[in-house]
Amino acid sequence: MAKKQRSIGDVFFSGWIKENPVFRLVLGTCPTLAVSTQAFNGLGMGAAATFVLVGSNLVISLLRKFIPDNVRIPAFITVIAGFVTIVEMIVQAFAPALDSALGIYLPLIVVNCIILGRAESFASKNGPIASMVDGLGMGIGFLIALLVMGSIREILGNGSWMGMVFNNGTVIQPMLILILPPGGFFVFGCLIALFNRLAEGKGKEPATLECCNCPQADICRKTMEGGNE
Repeated sequence: MAKKQRSIGDVFFSGWIKENPVFRLVLGTCPTLAVSTQAFNGLGMGAAATFVLVGSNLVISLLRKFIPDNVRIPAFITVIAGFVTIVEMIVQAFAPALDSALGIYLPLIVVNCIILGRAESFASKNGPIASMVDGLGMGIGFLIALLVMGSIREILGNGSWMGMVFNNGTVIQPMLILILPPGGFFVFGCLIALFNRLAEGKGKEPATLECCNCPQADICRKTMEGGNE
């Protein structure tokens, strides 16, 4: 039986909750935990990753029939690196404070498994319009994850949001642990549980950390096989 073709709307919205790259597919965990101490940092990283996702998905989709299978991963990374360089230069020119806050995690978007995973699993197999929509949807899902985590950690841990201080400790003492790594893991786990519950209501199975249940498992296997040749 032929596989049912997904609609553009389903492709776009699936990355928000049902297949959220952070809370459902558990990808991009390192930058998520590192930059989500403040909502503004999460917003900036999410916007940068979205730009790279849309651009790289478009180019890879257009070149998918010309890239030899045995060099597809290096080719994908080269395309992604080009868009990361563009976004890094834009951030350095127009938002130096954000560039300083994101630090090494901005250029490390090149090896973000969300972007490489979408290039391999979607853009290399679908047309340019669908690939751009997929990149935009997944990018927004990544942005939502970073913004939600950053907002929770900043509000409860620092008594502020987007730099606006509204709790200086006179009403509720800020829980400083939430802006530290242990607090990041705690908030991350709670949000995974929440998104699992929301996704279950939409007919998706709960996410697990087992490779056999990961949508990107086939990509990892192919990458490992290529590296062992």
